[in-house]
Amino acid sequence: MTAHDPAALAEALPRPLLQVRDLSVRFPGRGDGKALKAVDRVSFDIGPGQTLGLVGQSGSGKTTTGRAILQLQKTYSGSVKLLGEELTTMPAARLRQMRRHMQFVLQNPYSSLHPRMTIGQILREPLQVHRSVPPARLQDRVAELLDLVSLDPGMMQRYPHEFSGGQRQRVVIARALAVSPDFIVCDEPVSALDVRTQAQIVDLLQSLQVKLGLSYLFIAHDLAIVREVAHRVAVMYRGRVVEMGSAAQVYDSPAHPYTRVLLDAVPVPDPVRQRERLRRPPPDLRFLEGDGGGCVHGDDHASSNTAEWHEVAAGHGVSCRYWPLREALSREPGEVGNTGLPVL
Repeated sequence: MTAHDPAALAEALPRPLLQVRDLSVRFPGRGDGKALKAVDRVSFDIGPGQTLGLVGQSGSGKTTTGRAILQLQKTYSGSVKLLGEELTTMPAARLRQMRRHMQFVLQNPYSSLHPRMTIGQILREPLQVHRSVPPARLQDRVAELLDLVSLDPGMMQRYPHEFSGGQRQRVVIARALAVSPDFIVCDEPVSALDVRTQAQIVDLLQSLQVKLGLSYLFIAHDLAIVREVAHRVAVMYRGRVVEMGSAAQVYDSPAHPYTRVLLDAVPVPDPVRQRERLRRPPPDLRFLEGDGGGCVHGDDHASSNTAEWHEVAAGHGVSCRYWPLREALSREPGEVGNTGLPVL
């Protein structure tokens, strides 16, 4: 296998809108004083009109990564470029101007909207801050935004408590669209909604992406939804990207035991297949422990601080700390997938 880092895989994407290289975030430690590596040398690209799904269990660093990209969280090291401009060292005045190109859709629509402001006031605020439309057009622009997310413009005088959860999330999306951004971080945008409303919001995000040419970083723990919306998928564990590739590569030929654990947690509608899957022994996750454990180059990587990464197939990579893992990954002896790896 040829060794690569995640950045090398990211370079394969044409004309990236967003470039993230070796992004790290650290928080002050407790007790022993060691800093917590919330995000550790994360690299990826997102092209225009593309969606990168960022998946992993709670505490893996997904939200912190999204906040660091938007410069809402101080970074420890690394580079974040949007439209070719470096955000991490950008002066505050210029960063404020750049914020119109990048927006955030938060997880909880119930806490994302000011309860004492009408929907019209909420949507007018970013327009006034960024001066993106003349004052005479504010009312018309608010009406356009509500229509864009399939809400009646006549609702703009209502307050958030008068809306359902799905309607509130549409308002949150409309607020993000107010300044015509190029890139949106969607942080668990449907996790607080019922299943039917989730499908409606996902359809809305996809239609807006096609209509407006938006790029998304879609953060979620629901792998079924991520497969529906993402062109590429990155799997995070303990602040690091342990696998990355196209949605088809990651879901159909996962190369990392942690990815398999996440996929096995998704129920399947066939009870026979579900029972068979539950009978399989879980992969040995001891490979995930320690700085160099399980990696044939562990000592070298620990001393040189280089990324442990192997290319599985074109555009599909896995952390080499957990490579090779044929015995841990295989379902049946000798059963091999189209990448040359055991079928999962």
